[in-house]
Amino acid sequence: MQYVGAADPTGCVLCDKLAEDRDAANLILHRGARAFAILNLYPYNSGHVMVAPYLHTADMAALPSDVSADLWGIAQRTVAALTAEYRPHGYNVGMNLGRVSGAGIPDHLHLHIVPRWNGDTNFMPILGNTKVLPEALDQTYERLRPYLQVADHDRQT
Repeated sequence: MQYVGAADPTGCVLCDKLAEDRDAANLILHRGARAFAILNLYPYNSGHVMVAPYLHTADMAALPSDVSADLWGIAQRTVAALTAEYRPHGYNVGMNLGRVSGAGIPDHLHLHIVPRWNGDTNFMPILGNTKVLPEALDQTYERLRPYLQVADHDRQT
């Protein structure tokens, strides 16, 4: 409820979080050379991660190839981390481009990685219009962060 009841942010929430030096508080799991991984504040399932470029753009077609490569590389590392830690049965991976497609942050591209398990849909989302998650976001962060940490000297510039 602390997230749902909060005021709508002004500006770009992804850019704002990147500008701060509070990765744990902002749930930023990894900063790559041109993209980063961050937990979704409104997860569909435990382990729901978003991977986004540093570049503030909504234009996927114009994304520079080096940015795209870093985005997908971090996505691959994230799937590997989720597989090792959570052992899901599958994943939903994708982007919602534009508000009409369901993008909550339509002006900044971001890729959703949602771990899925057999039977992870139950009556609560259908009848109660709510999703019950088995762990808090800070617990998810602590579980995934060790897999995605990288020393500053390992980052490509």
